[in-house]
Amino acid sequence: MPDLFAMPRNEDGFAHLPGFAAAQEADLVEEVRAIAAAAAFRRMSTPGGKLMSVAMTSCGAAGWISDRRGYRYAAQDPQTGLDWPAMPPRFFALAAEAAAQAGFAAFRPDACLINRYVAGAKMTLHQDADERDFSAPIVSVSLGLPAVFLWGGPARADRPVRIGLESGDVLVWGGPVRRYFHGILPLKPGIHPLLGAERINLTFRKAL
Repeated sequence: MPDLFAMPRNEDGFAHLPGFAAAQEADLVEEVRAIAAAAAFRRMSTPGGKLMSVAMTSCGAAGWISDRRGYRYAAQDPQTGLDWPAMPPRFFALAAEAAAQAGFAAFRPDACLINRYVAGAKMTLHQDADERDFSAPIVSVSLGLPAVFLWGGPARADRPVRIGLESGDVLVWGGPVRRYFHGILPLKPGIHPLLGAERINLTFRKAL
């Protein structure tokens, strides 16, 4: 799927790295399955009580959670009471390498939020604003079915551009665009050789 908007590479802190993780696709999927065996995917509720269409889990020093108390990071999985699974070395290395490729050489992620999409699931425009360190970038890795990424601006009302993402593509954003709004259009049905009817998104952050 080609880009639906011609975004110059690394413009103002935003980089699209097509196929950057493609060679590791199978290994990354196996790591995700091992993480999900210890900390199962779950659909969380927003503080307003709305059930999210995307299922989530996490790995690393902290995991992202949402419930009536709000959005936040926590060291333990509330479903098990145990620490989140450790971040696999492969994950850490990929995120650091992608960030460096995009001009953020010092990135050392301590959390990875893992999103699982099925047909119709989406992510509305939002900011990644629950981390303590906004000087660190976000690294987002796409696996499985293709998706359309919405890249907005500093205000929710800013009209987003659309970027087509294939399995193995990586996005990085930081610096002046670190808190720009972004999202995913509803996933279209399909079958991927490794993930079947799913899309997995890994988003690496410096949360603590």
